[in-house]
Amino acid sequence: MVRVPVEIPKTMRAVVYCGVNDLRVETVLVPEIGAGELLVKVAACGVCPTDIKKIQYGTVPPPRIFGHETAGTIVRAGARVRGFRVGERVALHHHVPCLRCYDCRHGAYAHCEQCKRTGITAGFEPSGGGYADYVRVMSFALPGIVKIPRRNSFIEGAMQEPVNTVLKAVKKLRLLRGDTVLVAGQGPIGLIFTRLLVLYGMKVVATDLLETRLKLARRWGARWTFRADDPELAGKVQRLTTGRGVDAAVLAVPVDAAFFQAQKLVRGEGKVMLFAHTRRGVETAVDLSGICVDEKDLIGSYSADFKLQKEVARWVFSRKLDVRQLVTHQFPLEQTAAAVELAHHPRPDSLKIVVVHDMRTE
Repeated sequence: MVRVPVEIPKTMRAVVYCGVNDLRVETVLVPEIGAGELLVKVAACGVCPTDIKKIQYGTVPPPRIFGHETAGTIVRAGARVRGFRVGERVALHHHVPCLRCYDCRHGAYAHCEQCKRTGITAGFEPSGGGYADYVRVMSFALPGIVKIPRRNSFIEGAMQEPVNTVLKAVKKLRLLRGDTVLVAGQGPIGLIFTRLLVLYGMKVVATDLLETRLKLARRWGARWTFRADDPELAGKVQRLTTGRGVDAAVLAVPVDAAFFQAQKLVRGEGKVMLFAHTRRGVETAVDLSGICVDEKDLIGSYSADFKLQKEVARWVFSRKLDVRQLVTHQFPLEQTAAAVELAHHPRPDSLKIVVVHDMRTE
């Protein structure tokens, strides 16, 4: 079969970060690629709290084009690229470790110097680029590409990266099948935690302030759901664990009150996982005796794990983790600022927000 060449324009639309809370739709040049690189036409890009933080607080200098939960179609391949061809639908990972350095040999991939570089760009300082029509995938980021099966959607492809970050955290907890885990916060990330923990055989206690989210948590397998502000929560958790406490707690919200609550509900030698406290410079007073004397581990997890890609793809593309249920709002590229605003200030009816470049994208 003869493949008709894809016509690629010289310019494209991009949402450019120009300063704090300043996103502008501009016309920029379509990125040029090298011999070992790909050009991908973006179809969908999720709105991630990490990018929201940069936009809201100005933690990085402009100009930049954000968006890293990206899926699309390969429209051009460099002469030295092997294993990919024009027309393939793919999900992208913007951070890919070298697998050779000191940090990689110790499994600390997020601290690898190559992994700290962003391997996908739509122009300016590489920052993901998913809020543009096309992205350039650099050669070192090619191993991070996941091909999307024919039956699955671009949105399912775009959700590969956030699911990966959660699965990495679940693995770090080193739980035993049948353990009881508190998941504080049932937003998109908290719900992914709930579902993955259930799929791996854990009993989940889900908390949130919104009944709509607790209802979805129950549908996704949470054994118990409670309002986070329930004054009887501690007693209820003690009873359902026969006085022991939960084996681990995951904080999917950056709320100190949730941390103090989790630290009390976790049993001795249990674990408290921080997943949402990503803003630097914010300090919290902690009673360290709970960590030392009670031997409760306080651990953190951040970013994706390159080696978990295949496992993530199996859960998402099989729809045992049906991420489509999380996507409540889709915005066209021109309304990216509104998408970011809604993700930053969610409503009771909103969960995952996705920017789509064709409103027919599934």
